[in-house]
Amino acid sequence: METVEMNSVSLKRPRSEDDVANADEIKRQKILEKSKAGNDSGQSIENVTEQPEDTKSEIIPNEESEEQEEEELEDSDEDADPESFADMMKHGLTESDVGITKFVSSHKGFSGILKERYSDFVVHEIGKDGRVSHLDDFSVPVDDEDPSEETFTVLSDEDKQRLEELQLFKNKETSVAIEVIEDTKEKRTIIHQAVKSLFPGLETKTEDRDGKKYIIAYHAAGKKALANPRKHSWPKSRGSYCHFVLYKENKDTMDAINVLSKFLRVKPNIFSYMGTKDKRAITVQEIAVLRITAQRLAHLNKCLMNFKLGNFSYKNHPLKLGELQGNHFTVVLRNITGTDDQIEQAMHSLREIGFINYYGMQRFGTTAVPTYQIGRAILQNNWNEVMDLILKPRPGAEKGYLVKCREEWAKTKDPAAALKKLPVKRCVEGQLLRGLLKYGMKNIISAFGIIPRNNRLMYIHSYQSYVWNNMVSKRIEEYGLRAVPGDLVLKGATAVHIEEGDIDNYTIHDVVMPLPGFDVIYPKHKIGEAYKEMLVADNLDINNMRHKIRDYSLSGAYRKIIIRPQNVNWEVVAYDDPKIPLFTTDLDKLEGKPLPVLPTANTLY
Repeated sequence: METVEMNSVSLKRPRSEDDVANADEIKRQKILEKSKAGNDSGQSIENVTEQPEDTKSEIIPNEESEEQEEEELEDSDEDADPESFADMMKHGLTESDVGITKFVSSHKGFSGILKERYSDFVVHEIGKDGRVSHLDDFSVPVDDEDPSEETFTVLSDEDKQRLEELQLFKNKETSVAIEVIEDTKEKRTIIHQAVKSLFPGLETKTEDRDGKKYIIAYHAAGKKALANPRKHSWPKSRGSYCHFVLYKENKDTMDAINVLSKFLRVKPNIFSYMGTKDKRAITVQEIAVLRITAQRLAHLNKCLMNFKLGNFSYKNHPLKLGELQGNHFTVVLRNITGTDDQIEQAMHSLREIGFINYYGMQRFGTTAVPTYQIGRAILQNNWNEVMDLILKPRPGAEKGYLVKCREEWAKTKDPAAALKKLPVKRCVEGQLLRGLLKYGMKNIISAFGIIPRNNRLMYIHSYQSYVWNNMVSKRIEEYGLRAVPGDLVLKGATAVHIEEGDIDNYTIHDVVMPLPGFDVIYPKHKIGEAYKEMLVADNLDINNMRHKIRDYSLSGAYRKIIIRPQNVNWEVVAYDDPKIPLFTTDLDKLEGKPLPVLPTANTLY
């Protein structure tokens, strides 16, 4: 079941009509989705809907200087430079580029700016049990086997640096010796616990050297230990996975996990989640991590800004992509230009009819090289093109270091030289360059494999989404918003065709369309043939969607073409200060911040 809840859509207009007429033109260029013709929320709301599919930070001084440098480079201001944004959009994608061309209604609709500030868009994940995820508890489950709080502070910054270099095989040392200044059994025990807890893969022992006690740290299980957290130190009575709620601001899910894994000194693949969430938003979702204690996770709240972790529990299972039921949204549309009647008509259409369930623009990237093109090249087994699309120079605004990296790559095709231009190594470009450096230019497949699996799958999911959007537009153009014979509907988890005699039993809200794959069926009308034609044009065989690399084999899935969101209500508000928030976030509530003082509402539905 797919659920989209909209129990708060705030529509903000400037105080006077003159303010509307004189709205800044640069801001107009920031309208990525226009709220018009029934797709007022079809394009603006759907663009941030996370559907089921199989498919910073400020650092404590003197700690993790590398992370601090990377986070400062990656972080963007709440209100990005409008000229850069507009420049990027000149070369970026439009809705029509990715198949978003149809509307559910014919009324005039209205226009507004979606996500002018990232805090205008709040997403709460809805689990498969229907429970909405909220961050409302920072407490850590009581466990007698957890290390003491002193574990996190007993090691000096120098000790941590040496231990990290040892753990990551960054030097030739085979061990690190830490002198025990206050030689007591309790002190030695805490140091042993700190090393083993903070640096997975390292073991410790105590040695006497020249009358002094030293804790010796050394590798126990080689490089594989980094991806497989210590098993023998985990209590058998405790679930192997720590589940927690991740609250994040202006970071996408995979970036957030990369940051957490960096601070925890583990591989990102020990984290699991049910769906990726937008970067330009405040989002709340459930995450699971293998054999990392809640205490250790909670300690990160002291180190990171823009992330908060809470609602910890231990369970025996990870999370899987697509297990969520849907998402709950709280959205602000600014600088709306329609009349009250136009707004009311459009919002009633959203509530009563719904919106076309297009995959939104964030699925396809914001630069001149769409993610679906990379996905198509992967499916075609064209690895040189995959490498070229990721690394080549591209028009439009990008961070300066990425521009320099791409220019160096175009000039030299030298991964080492290009990597030197890239201070942020966790980005896809940096990961691919490291892979090319390790495996060589003739083994692009292995080099690409260094990129975390979810990031790699994102590209082929993007291609599936691109095909789906285009086919849904063709379906609506051909047959309108009614169920017709040959359409697909779900009976349980199985897709079946609508037969002529059953047509009166279904509406457009029942109809699903397939994402291409080896385990789906296609409509029995013109759109079934259109799928085949589109894939043939892309040099792909719709009857053979298995890839020689198993990860890139597409099983496919089904997705409803029209979604009617639940619990939709909205409020029209006049304002003087565009930075006045309209609602409190989970973090605001935990920190005891008062409710925002709002202007008088014009209309509430």
